[in-house]
Amino acid sequence: MKTTKIIKKLPHYTSILFIAAILIQCKSETKEVAKKPINDTFLKTPEGFSVEEIGKELGNVRHLTVAKNGDIYANRSVLKDGNSILLLKDNNQDGIIDEQKTFSELPGTGILAKDEYLYTSSNSGVYRYKFNANNEIIDTDNPEKIIDGLIDMGRDNAKPFAIDNNDNLYITIGSWNDACRDQEGEKGMIPCTVLDSAGGIWKFSASKPNQTYADGSRYATGLKNAVGIAWNFKTNTLFATDHGRGGLSNYYPDIFSAKQNDELPSETLYELKENDDAGWPSTYYDHQKNKRVLAPEYGGDGEKTSEEKFIEPLVGFPAHLGPNDVLFYTGDMFPEKYKNGVFIAFHNQSKEIEKGFFVAFVPFKNGKPSGEWEIFLDNFAGIDPTKPDDTLKHRPCGLAQGPDGALYVADDFGGSIFKITY
Repeated sequence: MKTTKIIKKLPHYTSILFIAAILIQCKSETKEVAKKPINDTFLKTPEGFSVEEIGKELGNVRHLTVAKNGDIYANRSVLKDGNSILLLKDNNQDGIIDEQKTFSELPGTGILAKDEYLYTSSNSGVYRYKFNANNEIIDTDNPEKIIDGLIDMGRDNAKPFAIDNNDNLYITIGSWNDACRDQEGEKGMIPCTVLDSAGGIWKFSASKPNQTYADGSRYATGLKNAVGIAWNFKTNTLFATDHGRGGLSNYYPDIFSAKQNDELPSETLYELKENDDAGWPSTYYDHQKNKRVLAPEYGGDGEKTSEEKFIEPLVGFPAHLGPNDVLFYTGDMFPEKYKNGVFIAFHNQSKEIEKGFFVAFVPFKNGKPSGEWEIFLDNFAGIDPTKPDDTLKHRPCGLAQGPDGALYVADDFGGSIFKITY
């Protein structure tokens, strides 16, 4: 009302200027229109998410990590142009990668930016590079050797790791023997001697240089190949995904059908405490029956249970999906349902659900799963059903979270890195 009265008393040209000023002010106070999600890839996400392929033809990028300054590091299992570690930089913070560097001649899987260091693993050890005050590596040519001499038999030999806040480094040593079979009789070895140096997770110091296998302690056993491994800083506990064994009908066709071979055993997610035993190789988890059963190499028939007590998985997934990384989402960018939940990169496919090559999500509440798992990022395979000769495009392998809450996914088949935002 006051504004209206003032306008009536002002000269005509003054009134026009006054009204124009009000209109300009109103326009400047108008809220920005919500940005529409952008996805120029063939990956499929829930509504509201954007996907960007920020790197292509990068080689066999396995796990990845993002430093505090936003620099993205990825480890490669095979050297590309003579190097294994890849660095992607966004120098002007405009969301576009404008610099790429490579270093290290030690191919591997694990990589983690933690405190003042970048930690990386080969297939037999762990190294670290010191950051400067700007979170940039001071010397890429001379990493500090933290662990060396871990067993590498050529199969399932990746050494992914996690680090807690108490200077402990937890590293997977996978088994090269799928079910700890005796090669001559194809029976289960009793005891399974593989468990002496593999088939579990070992604990070392994260800062003591030149450690060997003898310096570590076995933290958890009975895990065939826990490629996904992460420390949950909310629960202050270790989590890992384990690859299930195979060959049920191949070795025991009188007990298991080809269909059972395709659908069993489960891929699993565990929360691990020190001295836990997840039951491999004498048992496996059956997600269809929701129970742990005795392995055929040890007298099982698909129904018998073991008299020994082993820990139960938090989640049992369909067989042969290949869980290769696990990430607890702690950012604020994504909707609330994702906060403190788990993303898992599945590297393979399941005949049971006729799905594969996707990133799944498991909701968590109070440190435990609070609902059914779901597919979050799908269609990495990129196969066009209308093209009979179309081929596989990508296989998700590594996960990382940026300082702003963005999710990054590494693909070790097509050599791409994807960035997911909301």
